Amino acid sequence: MFFKKRKRKIIEKAKGAEKHVDIPEELEARPRRGKIAKVFYALAVMAVWGLMLGIVLFAYLAHDLPDYENPPEPGAGARSVVVKAANGATLVRQGPIYGTFLNYNEIPKSMITALVAVEDRRFFTHSGIDARGLARAIWTNISAGSVRQGASTLTQQLAKNLFLTQDRTLKRKAQEMLLAFWLERELSKEQIITLYLNRVYFGGGTYGIDAASRKFYGHSASQLTIAESAVLAGLVKAPSRLAPHINPDGAWERGQIVLRSMSATGDLTFEAVARISKNRPRIITQGPGADIRYFTDWVIGSADGLIGARGRDLIIYTTLEPAMQVAGSQAIRRGLEGEGAKKKASQAALVALSHDGAVKAMVGGVNYGKSQFNRAVTAKRQPGSTFKLFVYLAALEAGINSSDHYVDEPITVDGWSPKNYSGKNYGDVTALEAFARSLNTVAVKVAEETGREKVASMAIRMGISTPVAPHASLPLGTEEVSVIDLASSYAAVANGGLRAKPYGVVEITSLGGEVLYRHKLRAPRPVLTGDVVDKITPMLKAVITSGSGRNARIDRPAAGKSGTTQDNRDALFAGFTSDLTAVVWVGNDDNTPMSYVTGGGLPARVWADFMIEAHAGAKIRDLHVDRDLYEYDNLYEDAEPVKLAPPTEDTKKKKKSWFEKIFG
Repeated sequence: MFFKKRKRKIIEKAKGAEKHVDIPEELEARPRRGKIAKVFYALAVMAVWGLMLGIVLFAYLAHDLPDYENPPEPGAGARSVVVKAANGATLVRQGPIYGTFLNYNEIPKSMITALVAVEDRRFFTHSGIDARGLARAIWTNISAGSVRQGASTLTQQLAKNLFLTQDRTLKRKAQEMLLAFWLERELSKEQIITLYLNRVYFGGGTYGIDAASRKFYGHSASQLTIAESAVLAGLVKAPSRLAPHINPDGAWERGQIVLRSMSATGDLTFEAVARISKNRPRIITQGPGADIRYFTDWVIGSADGLIGARGRDLIIYTTLEPAMQVAGSQAIRRGLEGEGAKKKASQAALVALSHDGAVKAMVGGVNYGKSQFNRAVTAKRQPGSTFKLFVYLAALEAGINSSDHYVDEPITVDGWSPKNYSGKNYGDVTALEAFARSLNTVAVKVAEETGREKVASMAIRMGISTPVAPHASLPLGTEEVSVIDLASSYAAVANGGLRAKPYGVVEITSLGGEVLYRHKLRAPRPVLTGDVVDKITPMLKAVITSGSGRNARIDRPAAGKSGTTQDNRDALFAGFTSDLTAVVWVGNDDNTPMSYVTGGGLPARVWADFMIEAHAGAKIRDLHVDRDLYEYDNLYEDAEPVKLAPPTEDTKKKKKSWFEKIFG
């Protein structure tokens, strides 16, 4: 600026002082020409710096690009797990599923047009990056204030699927664009879309359209119809969420969007879309034995903790007996489709254990395809009168006898007045009669006489892992437990007094056969004396022979206990034979009341149905015939100390949402 002013003063002085001196035109024009030159100079400098920065940026992005000439196999890095039953049969395989590689001319045209219509309409005209689509996505996202729309072309998606991770970073996006340009230069459009359709993930562990078509439709991708193609094309957006075998309704809704997109691109007429939309493709949603997945999910989830390493390929050998599993799922299906449908019961769960705690059957719900939530293990529900087992065990241990008399009459404890389910009182009864008829008032009296803390301690000692607080209503089963914990507790009585911790994994090996874990046979830990077992068993048998569980009678000696919660929200039956312990729960996921369903009704009938099938071919034996195999009188004194939950207000006063009751 200083030099400009100085130059101007010199010129003006020359014009005014020495008018006879001619000022050359070049001198007067120099300031204007200097500005233009400086602009060009600045642009040149910026171009040079931009080029240098571009080179540095390119080097930064390219230095860790993968070997694009040798892309990894689809699904590389995905975990492979095989789960086997007790008889060696394969229960489930988890891991990548591949189909036959189809060439471009083998892929139905409807599949190509559907994919292009919904994912990348200008695929056959752009050079790897769709500038118009990118600008539109940026404007949409800025206007919405969040990411609402993506702009990746099919070429970019292929680059990501072939070479890159799913990380959402600017670096990964820039590398994706570089690779997209390289793919467009090296391959034809037909080759790009062929690679894409043979490698992209479609959900359900399937990679490529042939694997997806065979899994979801049961036939090769070369036979895809327009409707089937539309559904598969729609899965690319969210394969895990829209996988047809898990979410058939969501997959079809997305498929209809694809059909409308095909109409917008001119590949289908409105009339064709309307006609195709009326014929929903048949999807294989759930094959025979799909309920096994509740068990296999449970053991796979525990495998990493057992071997102390995550992500390894594994073969898991389990305790499950396929025949018992089928018996359990069929018993539940028959019960809910018949009596359950009439009495507003929509869900059920079952766990069956051998007397050492090995899980022989597990049904976590009525339909794994619709809900993977495991009600046998994860759900926490009130057990009702099945909890009275712990009340009377504690009382028998404290010195009462099954022949002791109690008066069944109205009582009040801490301002709370329990009532029997029938609403009646029966006067003078023995402890055995009160237990068999599931009288609530007597159970509360027995608990108060024995001590609530002893009852809570007994429940934890026997296998209840959820918090147990010694409040007044505890004897009626107002604390929430899991079905598998309840089965474990009853199995400890069935085996004569030994702790029966549930387990499902026998051995874990690598795919190459290296043993990574093996279930250890530990010395049995007594939790009850033989005397207490001898006293409680006739009481449990009386429930089935003459008490509230008469519907659980089967073709062999059995013992058990029914349980029903307030307003018939939960109904259970827990019981055992000489060989097996099983617990059945019936209820609704939203915790709504059933219509007069009690533990001695529908659950007891399902339990009996299952037990008869599960014991097919087994010799009829008396209860506890195997007791002499162990020493039972070395009581639990060396066991871990029992920790009780702190006292809380009576659970009758607790207000819990249905979500809390189901999921904890």
